[in-house]
Amino acid sequence: MDLRVEGVEKRFHGAAAGADRVILGGVSFAAPAGGIVCVLGPSGCGKTTLLRIIAGLESPDRGNVAIGDRVVRGPMREIGYITQEPTLLPWRTVLGNVEFGLELAGIPPEKRRETARRYLDLVELAGFDSYHPKQISGGMKQKVALARSLAVEPRVLLMDEPFAALDAQTRNALQEVLLHVLACTRTTVVFVTHNVDEAVFLGDIVVCMTAQPTRVGTSVEVTVPRPRDRTGPELNALRKELLVFLAEQRQKSRPGTMAGGTEAE
Repeated sequence: MDLRVEGVEKRFHGAAAGADRVILGGVSFAAPAGGIVCVLGPSGCGKTTLLRIIAGLESPDRGNVAIGDRVVRGPMREIGYITQEPTLLPWRTVLGNVEFGLELAGIPPEKRRETARRYLDLVELAGFDSYHPKQISGGMKQKVALARSLAVEPRVLLMDEPFAALDAQTRNALQEVLLHVLACTRTTVVFVTHNVDEAVFLGDIVVCMTAQPTRVGTSVEVTVPRPRDRTGPELNALRKELLVFLAEQRQKSRPGTMAGGTEAE
């Protein structure tokens, strides 16, 4: 396995004694090299916190994350991270934004320009080199963010609801672009989403989280071959299974609901 998350626990420490809150209660899963793991879960269950731990931006209270034989103890060049907001540098052109990580890595100008243009072509943005972020659409900005992250050739790419703010048509188109790009790069991806349709369309594995304290409640392998039919019976069956699980988790997380699913008296 390229990425392993092993018994990761995280508490948020309150100011008052005994005010600690368990966010992640022992999360474990593995992502195969070149595969896509989609992470679903109730809103506020700690999915972003989990991604930040995988990225080395936060430390777990217990457990660890490993890429290959290396334990993640802080930010690593092998790990890329794309958030819901593209966070492009407004004063740089599209080409300049994709070059940015290569520039920080000390790649010579001619080589980084060649690499940036190759990845812009891969995400279907050839010809937009000289545009600035304010001149392109939200979907195009996410393509630039994807090209920028992949240009430095990470082993693992973390994606935190990158298409959530886009309309359905643009989101579907970007999902297709992402699959094409990943087929070329063989980058391992952990993709957080609230969208069950997105998870079953993209994922090789869909990991569903429980309500807090968050653990892996169920993990489903998606064996439907690509290209996938979004409305086909196989994906519909998986979608139904995951929606039922998520509905159960929402019920458990309601205030006043006991562990057995009945209202507290």
